[in-house]
Amino acid sequence: MIKTIAFDGDDTLWHNERIFSMTQEKFRALIRSYVPEGEIDDRLQRTEIENLRIFGYGIKGFTLSMVETAIALTDGRITARDIQAIIGFGREMLEHPVELLDDVRETVEALKDRYRLIIITKGDLFDQESKVARSGLADLFWRVEIVSEKDAATYGSILKRHDIAPSEFLMIGNSVRSDVLPVLEIGARAVHLPYELTWVHEVVTPSAAGDGFPVLERMADFPALVARLDQLAPAS
Repeated sequence: MIKTIAFDGDDTLWHNERIFSMTQEKFRALIRSYVPEGEIDDRLQRTEIENLRIFGYGIKGFTLSMVETAIALTDGRITARDIQAIIGFGREMLEHPVELLDDVRETVEALKDRYRLIIITKGDLFDQESKVARSGLADLFWRVEIVSEKDAATYGSILKRHDIAPSEFLMIGNSVRSDVLPVLEIGARAVHLPYELTWVHEVVTPSAAGDGFPVLERMADFPALVARLDQLAPAS
C-alpha cells in the first residue's frame, strides 16, 4: 500500500513558470531596442541550459543568464542602467507572492492524516525554502526535500534516507522529465499533473514519456486516484 506521497513544488503546488514567462517578456521588451526580437528567446534558452551545470536551477541562475545574454546579444553595448533593470527583474521574481494552484490546500489536507507527505522540489535552496514557508503549507508536510537535480539517484537517496520502500511511494508533479520518469525508474509510482506552461528544458517527446503512468487534469482528482491506486497495490 502507498504510505508516502511526494509533491513537486513549482507548478504543482504553486505557480512558477508563468512568473518566468512574464519576466522573459520584460527582458524581450528591453533588448528589442538593441537587436531583432527573433534572436532573443533562442539565445536566452541556450544560455540558460549551458549555465545549469554552473548556476543550477532557479531565479538567480535565470537572472545571471539574462545578463549574460544581454551582453552577448548587444556586443557589450547594453547600458549599466539596463543591466540594473535586469537585476531588478530577478529581484521582483524572488519577491513575487507565492500563489497556490487550485485545490492544492484542500487536497493536501485530505491526504495528510492517512499518508506521510513530502515536498520534493528542485532549485535554489534559499528561494525554495522561502516559497515553502510563504506557501502556508509547511506544517501539513512530514518532510521537505530541496534538491539540485531530480534524477533516479536523487529519488533513490531520499527514499533510502527516510527508509521508504519504492513500492510504498507515490510522486505527483507537472514535469514528466523530473517528476515522473526517474520515479518510475526506481520502481515507484508517479502521477503527471500538467501545468499550463512547460519550460523547454523539461519537455520530453511522447515516445520518451511512454504511457505507464496516470495523468490528471485537476489536483482535486488526486485523492480519489490515490485511493484507487491503493486498492490496486499488491499486498505486502
